[in-house]
Amino acid sequence: MRTPHHDPELIDPSSIDVTTTAPRPRGCDVASPERPSGSDVASPERPSGSDVASPERRCILTGEHDTRSALVRLALSPDGDLLPDIMARAPGRGAWIGVNRSELAVAIAKGKMKSAVARAFKGAPARFSDDLPQQIHAEFLRHFLAQMGLAAKAGILLIGAERIDQAARAGTVSLLAHASDAAEDGRRKRDQSWRVGEGKEGTAMTGYILPVDRTTLSVALGRDNAVHIAVTDALWAKRIENLLGRWNRFAGSATVDDNA
Repeated sequence: MRTPHHDPELIDPSSIDVTTTAPRPRGCDVASPERPSGSDVASPERPSGSDVASPERRCILTGEHDTRSALVRLALSPDGDLLPDIMARAPGRGAWIGVNRSELAVAIAKGKMKSAVARAFKGAPARFSDDLPQQIHAEFLRHFLAQMGLAAKAGILLIGAERIDQAARAGTVSLLAHASDAAEDGRRKRDQSWRVGEGKEGTAMTGYILPVDRTTLSVALGRDNAVHIAVTDALWAKRIENLLGRWNRFAGSATVDDNA
């Protein structure tokens, strides 16, 4: 898997209506939130272009530090609800987690998340739901599907095995991805076409396996049987790779590994 790039930001998907949206903090999609003055556990400035320049954040559950692009921000709403802030844009106080979905669920069940939140916000009211892992997943899904919708409108999204194979072998595919329930044979053929076009035959380079199945992908894109997708614009590919890398890490997927 190609290493996900750490792009400054994804295009604002607020204009796309996706019904799987989890509750969002007020101001979540504000383009340029002001940095709070000392009140944030980890301020919501936008990520920089690389891990070297990107400031590190501390996971409130493990205590480990990592770059913003490897963590998920939770923002405190004015009503005291702790909600997913996938793009790290919501103003006000927030906290960061670096665990995957199953680890977060265990932490919530055992009361560790409650204690971690209490420490992070120093006793300030910060409520979160037991289905926080699902809320985070839903927000990743919302942003991803919004990007797919915008890419389709821009004419840089390909769907269909034959079209993808032709473009991939011609070297015009910048990102390749497969639905989670795509047949292994189909994934292998699309991956091979991509390797041929990229001059990387004999390597382990493969497309992303998405954390969504073909039904979800098809409904979101308004297409029949959308199993494989390809993006032909390099800049868009970097943006989507960044989001997919973070989503797959949270999902606990092994498909984020680098390709040879």
